[in-house]
Amino acid sequence: MTGWSRRRILGAALVAATAPLATAVPPLVFPARAATGEWPFKRGVNAWPWFALTREFPAPRTDYDWPPFQSQRPVPTPADLARLRASGLDFIRLPVDPGPFLAAEAGRRADMMAMLSAAVEAARAADLGVIVNVQANGATHYWNPERMVSSIEAPEFARYQVFVGEVAGMLADMLADMAPARIALEPVNEPPQDCSSEAWPKVQAALLSAARGSARKLPLVVTGGCGSMVRGLAALDPAPLAAFEPILFTFHFYEPYLFSHQGAPWMREPVYHALNNVPWPASAGSLDKTLASVRARMAEDTERSDEAKRAAYADTEKVLKVYFDAQPDRRFIDKYLAQVRDWADSHGIAPERIIMGEFGALRTDARYTAAPNPDRSRYIADVRQSAETFGFPWAFWDLFDGMGMMDDTTRALDPAMIEALGLSSG
Repeated sequence: MTGWSRRRILGAALVAATAPLATAVPPLVFPARAATGEWPFKRGVNAWPWFALTREFPAPRTDYDWPPFQSQRPVPTPADLARLRASGLDFIRLPVDPGPFLAAEAGRRADMMAMLSAAVEAARAADLGVIVNVQANGATHYWNPERMVSSIEAPEFARYQVFVGEVAGMLADMLADMAPARIALEPVNEPPQDCSSEAWPKVQAALLSAARGSARKLPLVVTGGCGSMVRGLAALDPAPLAAFEPILFTFHFYEPYLFSHQGAPWMREPVYHALNNVPWPASAGSLDKTLASVRARMAEDTERSDEAKRAAYADTEKVLKVYFDAQPDRRFIDKYLAQVRDWADSHGIAPERIIMGEFGALRTDARYTAAPNPDRSRYIADVRQSAETFGFPWAFWDLFDGMGMMDDTTRALDPAMIEALGLSSG
C-alpha cells in the first residue's frame, strides 16, 4: 500500500461500483492451472514491514545507512510464521523496498539478496507460499515510483528492471524442488500511472521480459494501472500478457476509503486526518455522531490553523454526507468485485488466478467512541467473504502496525481479525 493520489477519490467511489463495464472483446482462454501444478495461493497476509521502513539519508544523498532497514521494525519469527500457517493462511505476500538494493554497492547488495532468500526460505519452512512484491516507497525522496517505474524512460527504470531480473533468478533457483510452484514474483506495487495510461503496459511488459529472461517457469503477478484499483484491472488488456505465462493477476481493494482510511496520517487530503468513528455498514451509525467525533479530534489539532481546520471540516462534512446518503454495505463491495469477475469472464480467466492482493482498514481510535468498535471487523469480513464468493484468493493488509492482525510486541493474533478472516485461533 502506498500514498498514491488515487485516494483523493472520495464520494465518487461510492457510486463507481455501479458503472457499466465495457468488455466487448473476444474471450481469451488462459489455462486455469500453472504449468507446474495447481495455483497454491488461496488465503494470505502481507508481511510488511519485513523489507520496509528504511534508513535512507536525506537529500542530496541517495544512499542508505547500514543496515538499511530499521532495527526496531517488527519482523516475523519462525514461530510467528508457523502460527500464521496454523491459522489457515497458506501464503505471505512479501513487500520488498527496492531502494536499498539499488543504492548499495555489490557486496552489500549480495548480503541483502541473501537476507531476502533467507526470508523466503523461512516462509517455506513454515509451509507457506510466498509472493515477493517489489514495492517502491512513495515517501522516499529518491528511490520512489516516479523515478523508477513511471515510464521506461524513468531515470532509474533500467536499474529497477535489472533488479527484477535478479530477484526472478533467485526465486527460480528455489523452484527446482517445489511442486506446485509456491513462489511467485510481483514486479510492481500499485502502478502510479492512470488507468488508461499507455506507459504502464510498456513498463509492465519490460519488467516481465526481464523476469522471464532469468526465470522461465516462475509464476509472475501482473496488474492494471492506477494503483492496482479495480478500475485499473478492468482497463487492462490481458492478451499481450499471455506471452509471459505462467501468470497471475492482482488488484487491491480499500473502497470506500472514507471508512478504510479514516484518520490515516499519510493521506494527502485533509479530510482524512480527523476522520474517525465512520461506521460500517453506514447504517450502523449516523452522520451526526461521526461529525461530532470529527470535531472532537480537530479540537486537539494544534498543528493547523483555525482557518485550515474550518476548511477541512467543511470538506469532511460534504463527503460524509455523500457516504451516509449512499449507505454502503456488503452490496457495495459485491458490486465492485463483480466488475473484476465480469472482466475475468470476458477474457476467459479463471477467478482463482486473480488475487485480491491487499485489503484492510485502520483500527478505530477508541478515544472518540464510547465502546470498542466492531465496524472494522464487519468490513474486513464483508470484503473477505465477497472475494471468496467470486472465487478470488486474497492477502490481508497487513501483518503488523495499525492495520495488522498480529501484535507487534506480544505476537498474539487479533481474535477479531482471525474471526473476520475466517481463520482458526488454535
